[in-house]
Amino acid sequence: MSGHSKWSQIKHKKGAADKKKGQLFSKLARSITIAARDGTDPGSNFKLRLAIEQARAAAMPKENIERAIEKAAGTEGQALEHATYEGFGPFATAFIVEVATDSRNRTSSEIRHLFEKHAGSLGQPNSVAWNFENKGLLLVEKSGKTDSELELAAIEAGAEDVKISPEGLEVSTTPLDLHSVKTKLETEGLKVVSAELIREAKSLVKLDDKQKQQVQTLVDALNEHDDVIAVYTSAEL
Repeated sequence: MSGHSKWSQIKHKKGAADKKKGQLFSKLARSITIAARDGTDPGSNFKLRLAIEQARAAAMPKENIERAIEKAAGTEGQALEHATYEGFGPFATAFIVEVATDSRNRTSSEIRHLFEKHAGSLGQPNSVAWNFENKGLLLVEKSGKTDSELELAAIEAGAEDVKISPEGLEVSTTPLDLHSVKTKLETEGLKVVSAELIREAKSLVKLDDKQKQQVQTLVDALNEHDDVIAVYTSAEL
């Protein structure tokens, strides 16, 4: 797996989210509600199961999760819309931004403003999507095992690619294999810290420290928007 450490990204996002727990819970609730529109049973709705697991990992109260699932059948839940925006950041970096919104026009305008404020621009559909591919991503703790033992366990579980980092294992899968690989790793006694569907850039833009800081400012600004549920970039941060 090419690119920078996903563990570092998780730590950065967690640190920012801890400062705004209420906003984080609101974003997670929206993701749960949208996923639950395809079925309220996590056993048969993998996206809902993932959304619930992410909410639990963030210590979101059980009643909040249940309320978000119930909203899927109501007027408020039906008004929520999942939308994807593509854009360009500074230094020829590409961005994909996923949102959950009850007003696409409002959100489009605000996302456009954020890009322009940070030396970027909102792009047209498919302007950067060609450089991203859908992946499953698992972060696995070392759990006292050697790197070779971890790598072998991931490969045998069906991983597409494996990267060892000081914190643990980054396991890449096809979107369809994410659940089965996660289950097999857990069966082997490994602790899966995070499991999510992502969009990964096929080619990364290398930046110096000053450029990274400028691009990271745009990433943070987008993540802080109430409607934004995921930000992906080709920048090697």
